[in-house]
Amino acid sequence: MKITEHIAALAAEGRLLADAADEAGTGAPVPTCPDWRVRDLLRHTTMVHAWAAAFVREGHTSYVPDGGEPELDGPELVAHFRAGHRLLVEALENAPQDVQCWSFLPASSPLAFWARRQAHETTIHRVDAESARGGDLSPVGADHALDGIDELLRGMHARPKSRVRTETPRTLRVRATDTDTVWTVRLSAEPPVAVREEAPAGTPPVDCELSAPAQTLYLALWNRLPLTALTVTGDEDLARLWRDNSSITWS
Repeated sequence: MKITEHIAALAAEGRLLADAADEAGTGAPVPTCPDWRVRDLLRHTTMVHAWAAAFVREGHTSYVPDGGEPELDGPELVAHFRAGHRLLVEALENAPQDVQCWSFLPASSPLAFWARRQAHETTIHRVDAESARGGDLSPVGADHALDGIDELLRGMHARPKSRVRTETPRTLRVRATDTDTVWTVRLSAEPPVAVREEAPAGTPPVDCELSAPAQTLYLALWNRLPLTALTVTGDEDLARLWRDNSSITWS
């Protein structure tokens, strides 16, 4: 996906998140994040948006801690989230293509990194807000879902922080059934190594395969849908390994 597409996704997803949070109320529980209420979700995402915007706008070339979560609640918190989200979108839209700032995953540029990361950060938390509101989830387009799976498997879990590891080397396949996109993920005592292929001619045997349409895969791999939403073929212990150890930590 292009930078402009990621920014457009971020803009749309943030509006959906705010609308769902407003409808649910800040005291509503978040089923996809059992320890959170909507106020916790909004405070966290507001903080992340401000943190990301500062890197792009101010050009920090080394890590800078976030400024903490706002101590707001109710309609004031929702309004504060909306304003911060707009500032992030504007920072990305107005940044020069060659802006130099800190980032933490490989990308073609820092701007490409932050646009992509915040698009998916906001999409996943929009799903959280909609789960708190109840009713149908807004759809995730196939291209956006595939990009998010790719960032998760080849970016987030390629870092030393990943806890998805096995003492005995194993191989997990992730298949998007509606796009013929396949990731082969090699698991070991080291961080996972994932390779993406489009419509591969042949796929060698693996220990376990997770398959579903791209949107379902995206949400399940981010632990926003249960494993039962996927077709699991082979060793189900590997699917449970993912579920139990794939949560993302930032520190």
